[in-house]
Amino acid sequence: MPENKRTASGALGGILGLVGLSAVAGLLVTAAVTPAIAVSGAAASSAISIFDKMPSYLQPDELMQPTTLMAGDRVLAKFYDQNRSPVTFEQVAPVMYDAVLSSEDPRYYQHGGVDLIGTTRALLNNAASGETQGGSSISQQYVKNVLVQRCERDAKAVEPTDADPIGQTRDEVLQNCASAAVQAEGAEGYQRKLQEMRYAIQLEKEYSKDQILLGYLNIANFGGVTYGIDAAAKRYFDVSASQLNIGQAAVLAGMVQNPNRFRVDKPEGSIVWDDGTTYNKQPDGSIDDVEQSTIQALYTLRDNGEITQEQLLAAADGYSETKGRQLYVLSRMEADGKITHEQYVQFAVEPITPKVSETQQGCGSSGAPYFCQYVVSTILNDPAFGAETDDRVRALRQDGLTIQTTLDWRMQDAAQNTMNENTPESIDGMRFGSTAVSLEAKSGRVLAIAQNTKFTQDRDLADSDPSYSSIVFAGDSTNGGSIGFPVGSTFKLFTLVDWLEKGHSLNETLNGRLRPVPNMTNSCSGNWVNQENTTINNFARNQGYVGTPMMFTRDSLNTGYLAMAAELDLCDIAKVVKKLGVTKGTGDEIKMENANEVIGSDNVSPLAMAGAFATVANGGTRCQPKVIDKVTTADGEERPIPERTCEAVLTPEIAATTAYALQGVMQRGGTGVDANPDDGTPVMGKTGTHEGFQTWMIESSTNATTAVWVGNSDGDKDLFGEYAKGNQLSSMRYVLARDIQSAANEFYGGDRFPDPVSNLLRTQQRDLPNVVGQSIDSARSTLTGAGFRVTVGDPVDSASGADTVAAQSPNGGSAPAGSTITINPGNGQSGTVPNVDGQTVNAARAALAGAGYGNVSIGSCQADANAPAEGQVVSTSPAGGADANKSTTVALSVVAKACP
Repeated sequence: MPENKRTASGALGGILGLVGLSAVAGLLVTAAVTPAIAVSGAAASSAISIFDKMPSYLQPDELMQPTTLMAGDRVLAKFYDQNRSPVTFEQVAPVMYDAVLSSEDPRYYQHGGVDLIGTTRALLNNAASGETQGGSSISQQYVKNVLVQRCERDAKAVEPTDADPIGQTRDEVLQNCASAAVQAEGAEGYQRKLQEMRYAIQLEKEYSKDQILLGYLNIANFGGVTYGIDAAAKRYFDVSASQLNIGQAAVLAGMVQNPNRFRVDKPEGSIVWDDGTTYNKQPDGSIDDVEQSTIQALYTLRDNGEITQEQLLAAADGYSETKGRQLYVLSRMEADGKITHEQYVQFAVEPITPKVSETQQGCGSSGAPYFCQYVVSTILNDPAFGAETDDRVRALRQDGLTIQTTLDWRMQDAAQNTMNENTPESIDGMRFGSTAVSLEAKSGRVLAIAQNTKFTQDRDLADSDPSYSSIVFAGDSTNGGSIGFPVGSTFKLFTLVDWLEKGHSLNETLNGRLRPVPNMTNSCSGNWVNQENTTINNFARNQGYVGTPMMFTRDSLNTGYLAMAAELDLCDIAKVVKKLGVTKGTGDEIKMENANEVIGSDNVSPLAMAGAFATVANGGTRCQPKVIDKVTTADGEERPIPERTCEAVLTPEIAATTAYALQGVMQRGGTGVDANPDDGTPVMGKTGTHEGFQTWMIESSTNATTAVWVGNSDGDKDLFGEYAKGNQLSSMRYVLARDIQSAANEFYGGDRFPDPVSNLLRTQQRDLPNVVGQSIDSARSTLTGAGFRVTVGDPVDSASGADTVAAQSPNGGSAPAGSTITINPGNGQSGTVPNVDGQTVNAARAALAGAGYGNVSIGSCQADANAPAEGQVVSTSPAGGADANKSTTVALSVVAKACP
């Protein structure tokens, strides 16, 4: 274990470091850098002056640490410039301290921040060679790492300019930080070395030796993006820093001299061993003295009989250069008495056997990559994580935050599983895409985002292979990189809400028949006038009907909703869109400037649409969608999260009545019935289709909302008639939404929706014209014009024919607006029975036959001697003057001299 107290020689070392070294090092450095000064008598005083004017105080910054995204108690993803897990002094194996001190700074506990002996030797050697490496104490190396980290923390990409047309990426700037710390030459290099000394001396006045040593081990680079001893131990040997053995500690201590040269996650050794008799040089023909002497040590052990030839070959196999560094560290530990000779031999002969633990970062390694990417976009765009872009990048990659997200793995797994089972990653000949997003209606928490494609950050791969994408289809251009998709009839929600807010009833009657689109008012940006007499069709060429908003919603009838919009103000509908939190996917406001927008021609993100429907399900209170529940710093302190609010934007009455209409969509006869889980939880919803290119299904319980989009991520291939995985592309939305909402109902439940307001369900009474006697076409026109639906019933007995209304039901007065009136054509068979009373039977038969009544019978006969011989009619049944079908048999009551 390293000593914890400074000695008298340590104090003396500090004085020498500040005074003696200023002169000695000043003379040496000045001689090498500025010969003109060296020959003058001012050499020493000039060097001292330069040293004294340098800043003396360096406050170590907080260590860069990975930011971790959490979902529940599971890690969603990590992001870092430096992968690090800081530890306390007691959490590092003592042998690790021994290894690094023996190899890097054996006089650490004796000097005052600068090892004068080592530094002087290094300066003399450097002056002769022109290089400035070596001789640094642990304190100086700690200073250097602090300065490198500070440079990296402040690193910003350099935009191209006229003077520098290429610029630099942020990664290039980061590399330059490290290079500048170790590769400066000449006067600049000496000045850097002197500044390190100055800082190191002052550092030891502020902190204990143990604190500085631990700080160094926590900040040092161990290859690539692995920083700090604990992360290195876990990365290369899959143990914590406290569990390192002698051999492992020696490997890691050897790495700090040149971390990327001696990495053991890259097994290609740079010194090639042959048969064990000799060893070859590096490709450039060089072998540095340390490697040469320490590798030779293995041969010495063999020649002394302490190890075998096979052990020698095995010890260096694959990691020969790193093995050399390890042997050097082990030899220094033995020389310092930190390990025995037996331990030295044991670990010298033991092959380096890393157990590399892969450290993945980014959303590509996440179990929910598109949700993860949406969170990343939120971090990089929200002021809660910093006022400037660079601040937010640091928050994501350096600040060591723990960000608790809203992801529910149960919902995510359910959504992604059904996505994988029912949708392909790509389809030949089109840019096929699909996404599903789920919200908790009462809080706006995003529970899941699933997508059909494989996630990648490689734009070239995504462009060349449609099964890959970096875009979050559920998001928008700010968060996720998507501009949304035309939402089709799901957008009718906003016209429905405005209709109800204006006091209209769900049971009012409108002409929803196919016809030129009515002109529409927009008091904000100018009216829309159908100058070209344009007609907008319904799905499947439905001709439409006179009906009510309740019916139009259930059937998703375009012409019905256009009729509704014609009685409203498009500007007011746009205000509903805005207060429900919906914009175009680009972030632009939707202004409702034409009729097509009523039925969903604008691009909107699935997440925004889910939020709008969740507002209705939540009784009119809109909770802005959010993906972050909590953020804590590396010290465990909470910091502000992106601001998301809940606000009542609809009255409970409007929300309840809107939900009532939308429930009809999910019931028998409604367009969304195939997406209903039918699990006992009430749901509302709305379907949407845009030109056959995009399809939507949005549904919700009172507690959770699911929005599904299936369509062309780019392009306009018709989804109808195309199949994949056993599903018609246009019908995939139903399967996805049903499965995901079923999971939502299981995990979040749902209550009965509140009852609608009776005033908004009122039935309007209208005068009912009597159309009996009119032609069928004329009668239909008259009744529909009056606000009624018409059905033609079976023919009834009438003198009129099939083209004329012989009867209607109801037959006059008034009736509920929109109710169905039945009209019946005549059959041409009705007439009036002639009055033949008093006529002879033969005359009566002739008269009846002449009137069309050919079926005549003798109903009764009474004998009377005074009656005519052929008989005389007393009465008929039906009686004369009565209306009767001409097929009716007329029965005669007669008197005759003799009855047959």
